[in-house]
Amino acid sequence: MEAVQRRRVTVRGVVQGVGFRPYVYTRATGLGLAGHVTNTAEGVVAEVEGAPAAVAEFCDRLAVDAPPLAVVDTVDHHQVPAAGGAGFRIIASRAGGAVRTLVSPDTATCADCLAELADPADRRHRHPFITCTHCGPRFTIVTALPYDRPNTTMAGFPMCPACAREYADPADRRFHAQPVACPDCGPRLRLLTGTPPRETDDADPVAGARRLLGSGAILAVKGIGGYHLACDASDARAVRELRRRKARGDKPFALMARDPAAVEDLVHLGSEERSLLTGRERPIVLLRRRAGAAGPADEVAPGSPDLGLMLPYSPVHHLLLGLPGDPPGPRLLVMTSGNLSGEPIVTDDAEALERLAGLADAWLTHDRPIHVPCDDSVVRVCDGAPLTVRRSRGYAPLPLALPLPVPATLAVGGDLKNAFCLGQERRAWLSAHIGDMDDLATQDAFERAERQLESVTGVRPRLIAADRHPGYRSVRWAGRHARDRPVVHVQHHHAHIASAMTEHGLDGSRRVIGIAFDGTGYGDDGAVWGGEFLLTDYRGYTRFAHLAYVPLPGGDAAVRRPYRMALSHLWAANLDWSPELPCTAVCPPDELRVLRTQLDRNLNCAPTSSMGRLFDAVSSLTGIRHHAGYEAQAAIELEYAARAAGADHEDGDGDGRGYRFALRFPAPGSGDPVVADPAPLLAAVVADVRAGAAPPLIAARFHSGVAGLVADLCVLARERYGLESAALTGGVFANTLLSSACARRLRAHGFTVLRHHLVPPNDGGLALGQLMVAAATTAAARTTVEHPQRGEAHVPGSARKGD
Repeated sequence: MEAVQRRRVTVRGVVQGVGFRPYVYTRATGLGLAGHVTNTAEGVVAEVEGAPAAVAEFCDRLAVDAPPLAVVDTVDHHQVPAAGGAGFRIIASRAGGAVRTLVSPDTATCADCLAELADPADRRHRHPFITCTHCGPRFTIVTALPYDRPNTTMAGFPMCPACAREYADPADRRFHAQPVACPDCGPRLRLLTGTPPRETDDADPVAGARRLLGSGAILAVKGIGGYHLACDASDARAVRELRRRKARGDKPFALMARDPAAVEDLVHLGSEERSLLTGRERPIVLLRRRAGAAGPADEVAPGSPDLGLMLPYSPVHHLLLGLPGDPPGPRLLVMTSGNLSGEPIVTDDAEALERLAGLADAWLTHDRPIHVPCDDSVVRVCDGAPLTVRRSRGYAPLPLALPLPVPATLAVGGDLKNAFCLGQERRAWLSAHIGDMDDLATQDAFERAERQLESVTGVRPRLIAADRHPGYRSVRWAGRHARDRPVVHVQHHHAHIASAMTEHGLDGSRRVIGIAFDGTGYGDDGAVWGGEFLLTDYRGYTRFAHLAYVPLPGGDAAVRRPYRMALSHLWAANLDWSPELPCTAVCPPDELRVLRTQLDRNLNCAPTSSMGRLFDAVSSLTGIRHHAGYEAQAAIELEYAARAAGADHEDGDGDGRGYRFALRFPAPGSGDPVVADPAPLLAAVVADVRAGAAPPLIAARFHSGVAGLVADLCVLARERYGLESAALTGGVFANTLLSSACARRLRAHGFTVLRHHLVPPNDGGLALGQLMVAAATTAAARTTVEHPQRGEAHVPGSARKGD
């Protein structure tokens, strides 16, 4: 009798909700093996029994041929006693035990489902919730693990006999697909209009919604991770009204198009951009407009040479944009998050009727609950590679690999673009985008999201990491919820650099030159940092160089009115406030007098070394942007202007006239940092403005000057300390023109350049760095204190000044 072998196989990774058990079933039966497979909190566990060669082939090929949505981390197997029996079964999931499996992100509707959606002969023709094992909602509907229908928001929709047959058929694409449904048993779409909102009598709610969009209405559309506000992007009145209702200012809206062919005449689509647009994550992709192309209404993205575009990722989106043979409808839809600016995205249906009442004319909604809010992700391409601006739907909650093991830790992130992070051992889970923490509703959303991510990751934090800013709401939350857990306070720019190091897999055994450019970060000396050159590992840093301090007159007032920063920089550089300068001309005379007194007497003028504020200042000084209607608007428009200078001037190299900073060196042995003084740069900008130089040329020369500063200081740091790697991080490096120019110059000098791809360079990636710094400093010190006056993290002995 032929020998029989039985092995128990445990597969960990993203293996639940992706068709892995059906895949195991098919592979085992194809090899003539007996046994069973089940979901557990640990992952997918199978036992297979049969001929040793067949068992070996099963184990060896299990990860190689896995389903498209699966991410297999490990396959462990060991021999167990043979049990006999015939046939292979999928058995009921087993609850309990430590959670070790991973939840799949939500995934765009697959091609097979789209074909059925458009097929009049298919029973799911035009079904708004069509899905299978290869696509559809996952993260946003999971309520617990293991991933089974009772542990999702589909629990309230019993399958009809036809769906149950597909669910139980190993040969069917919907075999054990948990969100499976059809028009007979699935969620129901409704269109609501009027005051108070009532359901219309439209036989097809989508057809009614398309008619409303075509007539200029604004619709609240319930999607995968929350509500969108939608309107016809070609209807200037509708877009203008949506902007007014949302209090959006001039911030660009995102657009949704049916397919790449619908936008090829509007934007430049390279291979990487096309891949991002059509991939299963379906982020918003920032794309450069084609010159002279007729596109959406000007009100969609006022003054912006870029458009944020995404393709449909849910069946409802495809239906809204129209299937073949449908009546004509809008070619492009504005699709912006369903909320007032600054508030979290709305997910609850009753809340949508209340909070969106002043924003929407009608509601296209349904009765499948959204358990986890998840905004759209945002990505742009820099030098042929993705640069993540916001990591959320399609990517969260996939973990990131850590270069070093960490204890169970929660890092709470910052107050702007908040995303928190859970980590344990060699994995970190960045949350979906939470938003700005200055709103109570956002803070509540943070707390709910933190509890939910703990539940699906199994991480129970024993350590908390937070920013060092004493006024941050995220920091206060950490203090309130610490209980007996230590809280490590991590300097803002140290965290940024550590985030870039982590993404690139650095173990911290050798320091990097970290260039952290952003708008604001609480410094060791109480100043507002943001133009930093730090020699960094995970345990600490040396402040090697920084931008010269200038006053930040009136705090947030200077951020909202960049002309105040321009005048402050001129004052600090001993340059006249000449009336012909744009920043002087735009400042009201009374404000100008008060500002002069404020600066002379140092009244409410925090010192800042922020590169973001220098970008604002040059934007106003050049006449590009004097008032900021949204975060970083002045800096963003300065980048746009520099691009407009053309290929010969984008890096300022076309005429060799990039501006220069002055470097002020400390006294030998003092350990103080080098100071980069922008006074000569500003004097050159003023001279060019007075000479009538075009703003795009000035903007390009400024970008070249900043890139030159980065290269010069990195070369100096290498000469002194022998460091060969430079990390570019902080929100300013979402500027692809600057990022590319800095990387090009650094590589020309032989540096290894670390730039963000998977994690945002802005504060959306801050928590990852906090996590690594907290783990490293805690491991080094074995104790944590709350409020030391100096140091990279609030751990004794971690500060290093002037190596």
